[in-house]
Amino acid sequence: MLADNSTTQKQIVTPALLLKAHRLMYTARSMADTYEANRSVCKYVHSTSSGHEAIQIATGLLLEPCDWVSPYYRDDSLLLSIGFTPYELMLQLLAKKNDLFSGGRSYYCHPSSRDPLKPSIIHQSSATGMQVIPATGIAQGIQFLGATAIGEIKETHDHQLPVVVCSLGDGSVTEGEVSEAWQFAALKQLPIIYLVQDNGWSISATANEIRAMDAYEYAGGFKGLERLRCDGTDFCDSYLAIRKAIQYTREEGKPIVVHAKVALLGHHTSGVRKEFYRNSEDLLQHKSIDPIVSLKNHLQQAGLLGEAEKEEESIRIGIQNDFLRAQNAAEPDTSSVQDHVFAPTPVKQERGERSPKQGEKLMMVDAALHAIEEIMEDYPEAILYGQDVGARLGGVFREAVTLGEKFGPLRVFNTAIQEALIVGSTAGLSALGIKPIVEIQFADYLFPAFNQLVTELAKSCYLSNGKFPVQMLLRVPIGAYGGGGPYHSGSIETTLLSIKGIKVVYPSNAADIKGLIKAAFLDPNPVIMLEHKGLYWSKVPGTEDAKTIEPDREYIIPLGKANRVLAADKAKIGAGETVCIVTYGMGVYWAKAAAAKFAGQLEILDLRTLFPLDEEAVFNAAKEHGKMLILSEEQQNNSFAEALAYRVSYACFPFLDGPVEVMGSLNLPAVPINIALEAAMLPNPDKLVERIRKLLAY
Repeated sequence: MLADNSTTQKQIVTPALLLKAHRLMYTARSMADTYEANRSVCKYVHSTSSGHEAIQIATGLLLEPCDWVSPYYRDDSLLLSIGFTPYELMLQLLAKKNDLFSGGRSYYCHPSSRDPLKPSIIHQSSATGMQVIPATGIAQGIQFLGATAIGEIKETHDHQLPVVVCSLGDGSVTEGEVSEAWQFAALKQLPIIYLVQDNGWSISATANEIRAMDAYEYAGGFKGLERLRCDGTDFCDSYLAIRKAIQYTREEGKPIVVHAKVALLGHHTSGVRKEFYRNSEDLLQHKSIDPIVSLKNHLQQAGLLGEAEKEEESIRIGIQNDFLRAQNAAEPDTSSVQDHVFAPTPVKQERGERSPKQGEKLMMVDAALHAIEEIMEDYPEAILYGQDVGARLGGVFREAVTLGEKFGPLRVFNTAIQEALIVGSTAGLSALGIKPIVEIQFADYLFPAFNQLVTELAKSCYLSNGKFPVQMLLRVPIGAYGGGGPYHSGSIETTLLSIKGIKVVYPSNAADIKGLIKAAFLDPNPVIMLEHKGLYWSKVPGTEDAKTIEPDREYIIPLGKANRVLAADKAKIGAGETVCIVTYGMGVYWAKAAAAKFAGQLEILDLRTLFPLDEEAVFNAAKEHGKMLILSEEQQNNSFAEALAYRVSYACFPFLDGPVEVMGSLNLPAVPINIALEAAMLPNPDKLVERIRKLLAY
């Protein structure tokens, strides 16, 4: 329960604190006024904290450098109160080169920081409510590090663990991601404060139009999630409430929601202006609860108003000077636009022994299991979680069996059906140096996680200017076989490859999956491992070669290196009688079966990694053979395979004997469950033979 602190308000909110709050509040308001007066200069969309200042400043002043905070796009007062200067914020407002958050890549008040003298801030996106899951991941990581002592974690001045503050607007609480985060935080009792700022508006919609309850009432439905209300326009009330919340979370290590009623004195954004949709009555009502007026009343009661107002002119002049300096600051160098898409990977070369002499042949699912087991033995910061991966089952494909028993529930555990939480929490964990391996049960069920994958993970390294790459290995069973049906058989690689900032791997055999999992785990970026269910146990006829000798413990394959599975006869290459099949996953085995009909006439190139792609190997094969077919299990129209065919045609046109062919599944919205219908949809060796004969005729 929340402590009933008997210390009086006057003892806590001292004269010095009131004066400091006034300086910060007047600074923030002067900045907002300056931006409004210079709209032609402030051309990039932005929001300010006008009306929200009191609760934000109270929060920032109570945080310590060991803490973490996830602000949202209206939190410039919070940023000022934790130590960032107006000039530093203005550099981001004007998208300047020395914007210390993003280097001119992101909006105003979208910070990221590893400054050791301030609370840390992971990448912040604009998508409302999306930051709640990564912030909850930070709290998850703090709890894990505190329980295991495997890594160094900063503490407060009196040796307490850090807390996380996640700031959001009340309108965003209706997002499903918020529910997932609050449920997980309540279940695991994580050290996080959800600060909900409620100004009664969601752009042009009022709270009564779109919400059945406010955030405080909603939080009451989450058992184990403490809550309190405060007047977010009153600095003293805000300071006491946030002080109580931080004390509770720091001492108890438990989550709390703070619901703060605030005023909206400015615009939703510089582009969506208040006069477009708010009437004079509403504007006057909000103006009547202006936090600056409230604070000045406190100052007057304390006999400090004159002293505070003496500083206002110098603050205004300082803001004007900072704004002029920011205008004259250097623009970003356009040659840097491609920097920090990914952090550099340490894995550059294949190493270890792929086929040890005394090694035993094993199935692909077991090779993956052994790879994860060895990783967890070697890296105590590695954790594994997802639906049904815990000790009781070890994954629906038994791909994690024994791991829960061996490494215990702190490192291997089940989650609820929360795909967004599973994926998005890795951003917070990674920021603390924890290395998460997570699982989604089927490729068809990855889509609820796309908000997190796209808005948070894929953009984090780039928009934080390299400060926060997200190290995540996401395992996803994929593909059709044996009547899996429309929601357990889908192929999603094209959708994934449309997201820039992630890597996509698709192994076809036991040795490759082990070596690629090791490389993916060590990669400091988000990597998705697509694992074909039909190859796990080699149950599909013709896939026996997916079983291989198990590589040794040191074996690793760098991402982005294709593998020549089958070479063509050199004499037939010289005679122009060969075709190269470029494929991956199950396509490797369709191609192998078809090759039996064309002795010495086929090369099979297994891509293994779809991004980064081994373009050199693909282009060299096209130039060598003059004939190429891209083979995929995915529906063909608008697919990765068709895009690759274009790239080959464009890069290798003078060397081609005919068009680059593409073969994929029929363009159906889902894989039918009936086995005969499934087979009719998918490629197979017989269909492939016909296409190869057509190519050889050129």
